[in-house]
Amino acid sequence: MTQQYLAGELSVLLGRLELAAPDPACALAVHRLRREAETVPPAALGPVAARALSVADEACWRALERGDALAFARQAEACGELWRFGVCADLLQEGPGLG
Repeated sequence: MTQQYLAGELSVLLGRLELAAPDPACALAVHRLRREAETVPPAALGPVAARALSVADEACWRALERGDALAFARQAEACGELWRFGVCADLLQEGPGLG
């Protein structure tokens, strides 16, 4: 995969995660990560993806705490897509200790 493709695809996935954000603070955090993914050197994309997964995990927990199954499903789907892409693109490691 080209470096431009990796950055572009990560940006698209972060955009989906931003749309699924449960609140404005979470959406802003993902928005900032998306802009970072679009501007950092390719070697720095892994840490951006790892931080995005952390934000997504927190969003999923918030949805569960509120009992919002629909929001949880949207966030979990976006998180899963991000994780699969990160692993396949060698931005993330599979298993414990992601990033």
